[in-house]
Amino acid sequence: MPISLDSYLGVHQDALKVYGQRTAVLANNIANADTPNYKARDIDFRALLGGMNASGSPTLALTTTSSAHVGSTSASSAASGSSAASGASGTSADSGSALKYRVPLAPSLDGNTVDVQLEQAAFADNSVRFQAALAFLSDKFKGLMTAITGQ
Repeated sequence: MPISLDSYLGVHQDALKVYGQRTAVLANNIANADTPNYKARDIDFRALLGGMNASGSPTLALTTTSSAHVGSTSASSAASGSSAASGASGTSADSGSALKYRVPLAPSLDGNTVDVQLEQAAFADNSVRFQAALAFLSDKFKGLMTAITGQ
């Protein structure tokens, strides 16, 4: 039975790309901390990876086969949810649509919305998440190599 490498790696390969893009955005924010009228930006992961909509609920309809299932209004909802799964793995959205302006906690008088401490904390958090995704993918590849070589 053939296995798809994309399905084996899951969303982590796309998340690694997003973490790399977010590193560049956060570094740009920190570099422009003293630039007048500079607006801090950040990446909206939900919009980029397409996992959730604006209200925080899944974008895919849940498939139910029984009226006893959670969130089910009728057993006929199972048939309507079957075609929604076709766009589930499309995570190739451009980062421009997910790049949003950050709402400032205390904007400065010169119009700059960068909070250096907040940006540094976000940068550190992003670095940890990048390393975790990289370690996870490394373990996946080690497991795959073990399965291939049989050792």
